[in-house]
Amino acid sequence: MSIELLFDTKCSLGEGPIWDHERNSFYWVDIIGKKIFKYDSTIDEVNIANFDQHVGCVSPRKSGGLIVALQDGFFFYDWEDEVLKQINDPESHLEDNRFNDGKCDPSGRFWAGTTDSVGIDGKGALYLLDTDLRVSKMIDNVGTSNGLAWSPDHKHMYFIDTPTKQVVQYNFDLISGGIDQPKIAIQFPANVGLPDGMTIDQDGMLWIAHWGGSGISRWNPSTGKQLDFISIPAINVTSCIFGGEELNELYITTARIGTTDEELNRYPNAGGIFKLKTNVKGCINSSFGS
Repeated sequence: MSIELLFDTKCSLGEGPIWDHERNSFYWVDIIGKKIFKYDSTIDEVNIANFDQHVGCVSPRKSGGLIVALQDGFFFYDWEDEVLKQINDPESHLEDNRFNDGKCDPSGRFWAGTTDSVGIDGKGALYLLDTDLRVSKMIDNVGTSNGLAWSPDHKHMYFIDTPTKQVVQYNFDLISGGIDQPKIAIQFPANVGLPDGMTIDQDGMLWIAHWGGSGISRWNPSTGKQLDFISIPAINVTSCIFGGEELNELYITTARIGTTDEELNRYPNAGGIFKLKTNVKGCINSSFGS
């Protein structure tokens, strides 16, 4: 499997990749750069939306436009008209917190988590924005809320709180969105970096980005065993998502922050978007809305 540099965007903190299967478009964010990128594969064009606050994650809406988690909460964003409309700010009382990673579950609810500037003190949380725009706190005492994925049979949700170096599996109720019975599915070993964003393939295997570990690993959450590791030419690999018409292309985000000058000389394309053609297919990403 060969790695291709798709876009040399040099993002400070590239994150939140999502593939819109209906529109053949790929989104990602630069959290610190306060930008959302949109790649329209049908016309091979990248457009950028700029904001005045940190951008955590996005998801397409079934009705058009985006749902966005920013520094100041949940928003709707109309890409064409550049209109931002706030929905809710569940952490308005926590000035040091911002939203980080997130995506929609198979029923179209938007999950997004927070972190503070330190990211290890348990001041963050994971929130659920339902399709009726109600917000619920689902997991508390989170250091840095990161990767989310749902099993192909929709019976389990997987969640990464990065400082724990664990992937936790929850029983997931597709109808209500409820989660319970958490158990550790994967324990990251020492000296491979920290688990960041993740996605899942049609075989139910998790693909996890290594912050500080220069790669993506594939795991079986049923056994907790690592199946593969793919090196990426960046120290801080942040997340990944399956995309393309056949969902057999892995789009990978990276970051330049936390990287020394010597490391940047070795990995000059850090902060770029990389693509990996895989021999397995991913699951379709759900859009927000009922």
